[in-house]
Amino acid sequence: MADRRAQLVTRVRGMLSDAMGATRSRLADAEAESAAARDRLARVRRAAAAVPERVGAERDRRLAEIDARHASRIAELARRAVEAARREAPGAASADWAEWRAAPAGRGEPPGAVRVGMVRVPGAEPVPALVPLLDAGHVHLSGAEADGGAALVPALLLRSLGRADAGTVRLFGYDPEHLGGGLAGFAPLGTAGLLTFVGPGGLGRLLDDLVEQIRRINETVLAGEYRSLRELAAATGRRPEPWRVAVLLGGDELSRHERGQLDRVVRTGAACGVHLVVRGVPVPDDPTVTRIAVEPDGARVGGPSGLPVALDPPPPPALVTETCRQLAARVNAGPPPAPFTDLLPPPELMWREDSSGGLTAPIGEGPHGRPVLLTLGDYPPHALIGGPSGTGKTNLIFAWIGALASRYSPAELEFYLLDFKEGVSFARFAQGRRDPSWLPHMRLVGINVNTDREFGLALLRFLAEELRRRADAAKKHEVTKLAELRAVDPTGHWPRIVAVVDEFQALLAGRDVVAREAADLLEDLARRGRSQGIHLVLASQDVRGIEALWGRPALVAQFTLRIALPKALRILAERNDAAQSLPRHHAVVNAESGLVEGNQVARIPSASDWEAWSELQHRLWRMRPQDAKPARLFDGDAIPRLADAPDFRALTPPDGGGPPRSPVALLGEIIDVQARSAALRLPRAPGRNLAVLGTRVDEACAVLDAAARSLARQHPPGTARFSLACLDPDADPAARELYADLADDAAWYDEETVGELMAETAAGLDRPGASGVPHYLLLYAVDAAAGRLAARAGARTGLEHLRRILHDGPERRTHVLAWWRGVARMRVDLGGPAARTDQIGAWVALDVQGAELGSSLYPGTGGPDWYPRPWRGLFFDRAVHRTGQVIIPYGSTR
Repeated sequence: MADRRAQLVTRVRGMLSDAMGATRSRLADAEAESAAARDRLARVRRAAAAVPERVGAERDRRLAEIDARHASRIAELARRAVEAARREAPGAASADWAEWRAAPAGRGEPPGAVRVGMVRVPGAEPVPALVPLLDAGHVHLSGAEADGGAALVPALLLRSLGRADAGTVRLFGYDPEHLGGGLAGFAPLGTAGLLTFVGPGGLGRLLDDLVEQIRRINETVLAGEYRSLRELAAATGRRPEPWRVAVLLGGDELSRHERGQLDRVVRTGAACGVHLVVRGVPVPDDPTVTRIAVEPDGARVGGPSGLPVALDPPPPPALVTETCRQLAARVNAGPPPAPFTDLLPPPELMWREDSSGGLTAPIGEGPHGRPVLLTLGDYPPHALIGGPSGTGKTNLIFAWIGALASRYSPAELEFYLLDFKEGVSFARFAQGRRDPSWLPHMRLVGINVNTDREFGLALLRFLAEELRRRADAAKKHEVTKLAELRAVDPTGHWPRIVAVVDEFQALLAGRDVVAREAADLLEDLARRGRSQGIHLVLASQDVRGIEALWGRPALVAQFTLRIALPKALRILAERNDAAQSLPRHHAVVNAESGLVEGNQVARIPSASDWEAWSELQHRLWRMRPQDAKPARLFDGDAIPRLADAPDFRALTPPDGGGPPRSPVALLGEIIDVQARSAALRLPRAPGRNLAVLGTRVDEACAVLDAAARSLARQHPPGTARFSLACLDPDADPAARELYADLADDAAWYDEETVGELMAETAAGLDRPGASGVPHYLLLYAVDAAAGRLAARAGARTGLEHLRRILHDGPERRTHVLAWWRGVARMRVDLGGPAARTDQIGAWVALDVQGAELGSSLYPGTGGPDWYPRPWRGLFFDRAVHRTGQVIIPYGSTR
């Protein structure tokens, strides 16, 4: 029992010992964990104590980074805003006053907004504060004048004026408190009609006028096609109306009517270019109104709670005044011409028009920006252009020709152009040395013809013949008008013809046969040409040119289309003085015979300078048909060359090699449309000799030279004889040059041997077979041979030989082509004053008055109407002519 108790005690003690050991072990572990926890707690407490500092540092870093990005973004936005402001308001719209100058916007580009000050952005470039005005809205200013309100008005106006073209901004000032003093610096604009002051009590009338302008623009200019003038300008590149800016500076309380009119202007004015700059007058709220509240230290754009702005200083008074003076001077000088390209269709539409019913093309831009059209057809058929020198008559003709030529092909339209004043402006239509191109529509260009009225007469004769040809064709096809003829005869060549005669009064000057025939032809062409597509355009810079027509009312009545340039007289109807107030580069176009109700004002483009015209001409020239030929150019100051004459180039020896049956001697160029040569046929018939009369050595030698060379061209070598006798030393160089070129077929005689030539030739006429080889005697100054002939064989015998050759030679193919230095000398050589001159079948008179030629050389009494002039001759062939023919001797062949 004791053992069991001892064992039990021992076991209990063992268990208690194990439990105590386990407890101690757990206590140690707990104490270790507690120590670790206290350590973790200490670390956590230490870490927790470090978090605010680290978070603060991170927060500060992130905040600094955000601030840097924000500042960079602000700077970038400010830079972009500055660039946008410069694009929207370049040049005069935003430049500082120290470097400010007027800089108008480009064509079709709106003026944009204007700067009123700067927006200060911390850490960035200041941004211009812009206010929209022209084509955008209205500006209302509030605040005391002393705070800068008074200075803001001239800044707004000057920037707007400088950004627009001269004359396109018109100001209306209403300043009842200071009586215009607030706009005194702009007073120079009044001399050009760009500034109108409205006195006290005139506000109602001013607002009424602005409302009426808005109504008119909506009704006649925009006409439902465009919503605003800005949209019209962007679409067409033209602005037909100026901007109207009414500056209202205070005044009494508005009446009910004035408030209503002001409200209408605010709501509808901006679309029509009518704007308000107002201070001291209440303006109703509207999206188009920009309100600027002026404060002592700046202003707020958008009202009292708007964007703060540091206002610009006012413009220097001297800058305002000088700028306005310059603008007024430019406006008073007249607006610049519009670009020539405004008249032209797009390249792909050129030559697409049909001229059957008439010719229609723009001549310029009307007051509302729409093209002013000119028509030539059944009505109106012909045009009359007038204007003093320097008003743009030549430019208008160029513009009209260009507008027509770009729309109608050469198959539809042909031009004949004649310029009676001195100058070569119209020569560019023909082929030249400087420019090988020509206008494909041009068939004839006559320049420097002020002394060659016969060329104008030749053109009228040509047109009369063309009119007869067309009338015959119309009669054949049983029609009356060109459009009908073209419909029934589509294979025929029936273009419309426009003949332009500048300074046409030269044709009608005087009371000679040229003036009488020219007037008759003009009247007939004007009366009957309309139905056959022949249209006349007569132009004059001298009122006398117009007065030349008034004696023929039937002729004047046909010219229903009248074009009057500035200060033109007697072009329009008697009481129509519209041309007297025209600015430069403008014209009154009137298709109602000059009556007032037919007036249209057109702004004429600049078309006469070389570059403007050359581009169009080269384009049309490249489009020309393959068989197109250059226009015939007649220059009254130029001397034609025989080698260039078509008739000379056409001369050839006959087939078979023998002499021609009726050789032709060419003497000079006829003053006519076709550039024909004056030809003298030399058949075997009595009187087929030529006398050249006058003292001009060069011209006489030129006539004989052309005759001999043209004859030699028709004879094969060795089939004709040429005997040259030169008895004037001044003619010797020309005669010897001809002798050298004729080579083996020529023989030379001088004053020592001319008697032998006369005797041998006269004796040879009696020989059998004398008519076998043609013989041409070219006698230079033959009247000088009388003394030498007398010394050799007696004067009677020597002159009798000459008379015998003249009388009998032509029938034996011996012809005399002789130069006498006077009509009286020739008569002496032919047998005296009473001698017959039948043996001289043809003559060319140089510096010989018509009365000297008398009835023996010219049919009728008193001689021909011939007034000598340099390098011109009067050719008369008894066998061909009824009247003399003016010719131009050919110049040197080398």
